[in-house]
Amino acid sequence: MTKALIIGAPRSGSGKTSVTIGLLRAFARRGIRVRGIKSGPDYIDPGFHQAATGIAGLNLDSWAMEPPLVQHLLANAAEGIDLLLIESAMGLFDGIAGGEGRTGSAADLSRLLGIPVLLVLDISGQSQTAAAVAVGFRHYDQNVRMAGVVLNRAGSERHVRLSRAAIESAGLSVVGAVLRDSMLSLPERHLGLVQATEHPAIESHIDRLADAMESALDLDAILSLAVSIAPEAGSPSAHLSPPGQRIAIASDAAFTFLYPHLGHHWRQAGAELVAFSPLADEAPPGHCDACWLPGGYPELFAGRIAAAHKFRAGLADFAATRPVHGECGGYMVLGESLEDAEGQRHTMTGLLSHSTSFATRKMNLGYRQATLLSDGALGRAGQVIRGHEFHYARVTDAGRDEAFAAIADGTGSPIGLSGGRRALVSGTFFHAIAAVTG
Repeated sequence: MTKALIIGAPRSGSGKTSVTIGLLRAFARRGIRVRGIKSGPDYIDPGFHQAATGIAGLNLDSWAMEPPLVQHLLANAAEGIDLLLIESAMGLFDGIAGGEGRTGSAADLSRLLGIPVLLVLDISGQSQTAAAVAVGFRHYDQNVRMAGVVLNRAGSERHVRLSRAAIESAGLSVVGAVLRDSMLSLPERHLGLVQATEHPAIESHIDRLADAMESALDLDAILSLAVSIAPEAGSPSAHLSPPGQRIAIASDAAFTFLYPHLGHHWRQAGAELVAFSPLADEAPPGHCDACWLPGGYPELFAGRIAAAHKFRAGLADFAATRPVHGECGGYMVLGESLEDAEGQRHTMTGLLSHSTSFATRKMNLGYRQATLLSDGALGRAGQVIRGHEFHYARVTDAGRDEAFAAIADGTGSPIGLSGGRRALVSGTFFHAIAAVTG
C-alpha cells in the first residue's frame, strides 16, 4: 500500500524544496521506493525530485487538471511506490478563484485525496510567534489536516527549544529542526532554481541535503505521519494527445521544460519521443512526423542557436511537410529574431514572423486558458487547453502570422490573442498542461 504526505509552507522561500529533496534522498537511502510530486505548474522541481530518487517526477495541478485526471495520474504514480511526497507550490493555500477544489493550491490536493500536511516553518526572526502561525494553519481549514511541523532555518538550539515548546504546547507535533546553513540553499536564476541537470555538483548537494535531514529530523516520525492511499482509477480523457507517432523533441540546455506527465502519456499512447539537440547543431530526425520545441533558456544561448545552421535549415525542411510546435522558449526560437540580455539581436529560425527580446525584462506569470483557433499540434479548432505562462521575455514585433489561440487568465477574464501560426508551424508563450473535456 502506498503512503503519501504533502510538504507545505506559509510562503515561497520557506525552504520546503530543500527539505523535500533531502527527505526524498534520505528515504531512498533506506531502501524505500519514494517518488516526489510537485503541486502546481512548476516544471523545474520535478527534475530535482527525480535526481534525488532516480524515479521520474510529476506535476499535479488542481486548476489545470480535471479531478479525474489528477486521480488517474496519482494512481499511476503510486504503482510500485512505497511513499509519495507532494511538495506544495508557494504557500499551502495559495491559488486562484477557480471554483471549489480547482484553485491550483496544494490544499486542494489534501482535500481531494485526504493527504495530511507536514508544515515547514521558516522560524528565522521569530520564536514563540511560530506557534501562532502553526495554530492558524491547523484551524484555517478543517478539511486540510496539519500532521506535523518542521522548524527550518533555526539560529541556535535555544531558538529551537523556544519555538518547539510553544508549538507543542498548542498541540502540534514538531518532527525536528534544521539549523540555518547557507550550504543547503539551491542556486537560482530568473525563472527560479537552476535546473538539476545543470547543477555542477548535483549529487553531492543532494547528499548534503539528505545528511542534514537525517541528522535534524525524525524520519520514522515523518513516515508515520504519511497515510495510506488507494487512488481511484480516474480518467486520462483530459490528457493532451501526442502530436505525432514519432515526435522529435528538442532536448538540451536551451530546451528543457517538458512536463513529465506529457511525455509519459505520449509514450503510453504509443508515440516514440526522439531527442535531438539544436545546440549541437542537430536537425529534427527525418523519420519523425512531428517536432516539439519545449520551453527553456534560449536567451542564454541565442548566439549558438543563431550559428546552428544545420538545425535551422533542417527545421525549415521538416516544417515544409510536418507540424512543428514551440512553447515559450521554443516559440522565441521559431521567430525572426531574439534579443539577448545585453541587447544583441540574434537571427532565429524565421518560421514565424514575430521577434522577441530579453533585454527589457517584464515578468509574465499565471494560469492560462486557451481556445485553439485552428487545427494543429495541440488539438482541433475550438479545443480548450489549460496551462501556464512564466517568462520574462516580451514580443517586440508581433509579426504577420495568424494567431494561435485566444487566451484568458485563470479566472476566465479574456487577455487577447496569443502566439502565431503559419502553415504547419505554430507557437505560443503558453505551456499546455491538460485539455478541458466538459
